[in-house]
Amino acid sequence: MTDPSAIQPSELDQLPDRDPEETAEWQASLDAVTKAAGPHRAAYLMRRTLERAEGNGIALPKLLETDYVNSIPTSAEPSVPGDEAMERRITAWNRWNAAAMVTRGSKHGVGGHIATFASAAWLYETGFNHFFKGKEADGSGDQLYIQGHASPGIYARAFLDGRLTEQHLDNFRQEAGGNGLPSYPHPRRLPWLWEFPTVSMGLGPLSAIYQARFNRYLTARGIKDVSNSHVWAFLGDGEMDEPESTAALALASREGLDNLTFVINCNLQRLDGPVRANFKIVQELEAQFRGAGWNVVKTLWGTAWDELFQLDTTGALVRRLREVPDAQVQTYQTRDAAYIREDFFGKDPALVEMAKLLSDDKILECFHLSRGGHEARKVHAAYKAAVEFKGAPTVILAQTVKGFTLGEGFASKNANHQMKKLTVDEFKNMRDLLELPISDAQFVDGVVPYGHPGADSPEVRYLQERRAALGGPAPARRVHPVAPLPAPAEKAFASFDKGSGSQNVATTMAFVRLIKDLVRDKESGKRWVPIVPDEARTFGMESLFPSLGIYSPKGQTYEPVDRDQLMYYKEAKNGQILNEGITEAGSMADFIAASTAYATHGEAMIPFYIFYSMFGWQRTADQMWQLGDQLGRGFLVGATAGRTTLTGEGLQHADGHSPVIAATNPAALTYDPAFAYEVAAIVKDGLRRMYGEAAPGEDQNVFYYLTVYNEPLPQPAKPAADGVDEGIVKGLYRFNTAESAGLSPVANAPRIQLLGSGTAIHWTLQAQKLLAEEWGVAADVWSATSWTELRRDALEADAALLRGEERVPYVRQVLQGAEGPVLAVSDYMRQVPDQIAQWVEQDYSSLGADGFGLSDTREAARRHFGVDAESIVVAALAQLAKRGEVKATAVKEAREKYGL
Repeated sequence: MTDPSAIQPSELDQLPDRDPEETAEWQASLDAVTKAAGPHRAAYLMRRTLERAEGNGIALPKLLETDYVNSIPTSAEPSVPGDEAMERRITAWNRWNAAAMVTRGSKHGVGGHIATFASAAWLYETGFNHFFKGKEADGSGDQLYIQGHASPGIYARAFLDGRLTEQHLDNFRQEAGGNGLPSYPHPRRLPWLWEFPTVSMGLGPLSAIYQARFNRYLTARGIKDVSNSHVWAFLGDGEMDEPESTAALALASREGLDNLTFVINCNLQRLDGPVRANFKIVQELEAQFRGAGWNVVKTLWGTAWDELFQLDTTGALVRRLREVPDAQVQTYQTRDAAYIREDFFGKDPALVEMAKLLSDDKILECFHLSRGGHEARKVHAAYKAAVEFKGAPTVILAQTVKGFTLGEGFASKNANHQMKKLTVDEFKNMRDLLELPISDAQFVDGVVPYGHPGADSPEVRYLQERRAALGGPAPARRVHPVAPLPAPAEKAFASFDKGSGSQNVATTMAFVRLIKDLVRDKESGKRWVPIVPDEARTFGMESLFPSLGIYSPKGQTYEPVDRDQLMYYKEAKNGQILNEGITEAGSMADFIAASTAYATHGEAMIPFYIFYSMFGWQRTADQMWQLGDQLGRGFLVGATAGRTTLTGEGLQHADGHSPVIAATNPAALTYDPAFAYEVAAIVKDGLRRMYGEAAPGEDQNVFYYLTVYNEPLPQPAKPAADGVDEGIVKGLYRFNTAESAGLSPVANAPRIQLLGSGTAIHWTLQAQKLLAEEWGVAADVWSATSWTELRRDALEADAALLRGEERVPYVRQVLQGAEGPVLAVSDYMRQVPDQIAQWVEQDYSSLGADGFGLSDTREAARRHFGVDAESIVVAALAQLAKRGEVKATAVKEAREKYGL
């Protein structure tokens, strides 16, 4: 017993004790129980007292861990509606076909995973039979985030349901020839089935939380009532190690997302071995989720354990279960009864006596077979508790065996994630275990057959009837016919064509001003979803706070400190802005949910996510790839862009590479506009393409990435020449010539073509003037709004030529006949403008901001990287000197003149 005098001071010592004598009596009672009945009995009584206090509404800190037993006792489990025997047969067919599909595919070397679905089969089947609402149900149905490695089991169910054929199954992981099935959930590859790509682990749980939150947002704003939709995320216990998996747990509980359930398949194994070899992952996750405010339901043991728990009159069994590390639990799965008797029961005299009452068969049934996640009744009870719990999200920790029913060669083996096939004999043993009517004769030439009871069999009829009652097939992705959004009034875009006159305006400010006009549009204004990670004031967006409001499920329960100001901080239950705090990952998850609402909910939403340029693609590129996978639409805006425009912040903020990363994403249309009217033209075209009437052959399932700058400069008027709008969208147009700029070059002056993008065009224009006035060189300036789109067009032209079609790349068309060499300039690394080099017929060179950034003035940084106006002049003269069009000495003279 602990010496009371040794008790450490606590925070309670700071509070007045109105009755110290009563307090001492309670403490003495606890000491007495501990002395008479032992510390385990004392702990039991304390926990029951805390439970009673919680039940009576007494505010006390919650326990972060409970014993290693089921949260729902067997006596409290509701009966499972429907035909349990029928559901067992359906599950058996699905187990068989999942294993057969992967095994048959392994002959082609395409791989696959068997063990994950084998462990999780009942977690899915119980949901499909009783809980998961389909797209024909009220609202939008449920959203299912399927664990990626379990996909063979989902395909097997779709095969039984008649949605897939044997040919589909035989083309698992073989998509090139058509009728193929992608390895994992992938909306872009199988868009009628999969809604959410999940195999990039950690992104599924993060996205599920923000999807549940976005559902609430849609309902609160009156866009669509989706309050009947429930989000289910199926995850692996090893997956929970990913930082993204738990990054938003507090958000989910803070906002009371009881429309969200995590189902964590705790088979205690990750890819190489145990998840927590020397510890207990279930207990760790329970504490983590409880600490974050979630409702936790543990479904660990099957009904075979009931007898053992009834025999545990001393608590020795529960204590032993809690202390055995996960890796040893896995070992029990592969050992005989004698080993388990000695190693598990032999550690405590009370357990030794208990084991004498148990047969070897009973011990093996418990330790080899009986897990809560493998019994429909246990899983059903957990799911029912989850959907009925109000006020917080629920996590179900379901213990299973990885490789369950696949035989001794698979179950709980460390290597089973990499094991791709069963032998014929193993399949026959599995057939006997599952009691499937598959004869030996059906194994022709050693090839395992698929199994199907028949399209009109009781199993298939039952499956289809259950799905019909729940609102149709699942999983399923539906793109409901949505009328194109009407184009906003032309005035919103045309107002930028005249320029800003003498007023200095940064393109970031121009974009925000454009958005202010667009969100006021009567038809489409409510569809905009502004998303910002706690940087709205940096981007000049605070004026949107009072007019649009910041979404909060609680509204505004306080008086904001700036309430007396015009642009005060306003939160509202129907707020339109999603201000996520300092979380780019959370903001991207918001964006993905909003950008795919056209399919998930049949509601076209127009998200724009504006972020510090450096912390977009560099930090969350995996989510941007997920966005493309999920066929999202919207506008990503990298503000304070470029390597030299924010140099006081230092190299951590100096973005010189985001467009390089963006260029790798096939769904991203990357633009680096220089002027306000270009920003307007790009947004206008994006709205047309993604939400309006797309042109024939145009893919609507794209998203736009714009870089905008924080450098206030005069915004010119849009040139009146033909083809400017087309050039802005396609990536290149001539902004001016030396003559139209009023520089009046001498007759037969050497000429060069200067291509600039983003803020770099301003240095290019300065260089144009210096070249004319100080070196007698005529320069034409081109605005390259998208190096990436120019490259993609050129690649498509090359592919067309290989097909025998005559097609000239756009960049070559517009530069055709342009005199002199071409010099491209960017505030990004040279790799960005060099994307088009091979398709430019003229001599081509480039300047860019390669290397790390630095803290200094913009002018000093541009001189450091060699992209300022004077550096452009020297580079231009060097190009012309190579061609013999200026004296070779001019390059040296220019370097000395400008101090380079």
